Amino acid sequence: MSGADVGAREERFRALHAETYADLLRFVERRVPAAEAEDVVSTVFLTAWRRFDELPDDARPWLFAVARKTMANQSRGWLRRRALDVRLVSLEARELSDDSAGAAARIDLQRAWRALRPEDREVLALVAFDGLTAEQAATVLGCRRSTFAMRLGRARQRLRAALEPAEIVPPSSFRPHDFKEQQSWSRA
Repeated sequence: MSGADVGAREERFRALHAETYADLLRFVERRVPAAEAEDVVSTVFLTAWRRFDELPDDARPWLFAVARKTMANQSRGWLRRRALDVRLVSLEARELSDDSAGAAARIDLQRAWRALRPEDREVLALVAFDGLTAEQAATVLGCRRSTFAMRLGRARQRLRAALEPAEIVPPSSFRPHDFKEQQSWSRA
């Protein structure tokens, strides 16, 4: 490889790094402890450098997929227990006001989010937080676009259901003495 080729390759890699580093770091930080996030991202870019000639034109989903695999390789047990624990409480103050209705909405959203299965959280986060298209997210997860679209639809339904207020059950007309009468009647 000539010096000009190496220089052009380095320039393209620097541009890729500048375009994707912040998004990739946020993607990783939502999935692993903050102390490990930069190491994972560094490993992703090292892999990208080594395989630079094989990168697709739209390298962003490829990088996210490599990050996902890297995290799985480094901490399989941790990922099973804590898969995609999004820190909703760290939202910036400018995004949500601090009024009581906003606080209640954040608490409801956080509770609903945590009630979802890790797979549902991951599918939703790829689109909502990471800004990936369905095609790109499918690449990250290693599935077809139609499969991803189906998973996304189901995850959205489950999130909506988790956000619905709990049904208030009216007090029953059951009286304790009714139970005693029924017991004595069944013994006869």
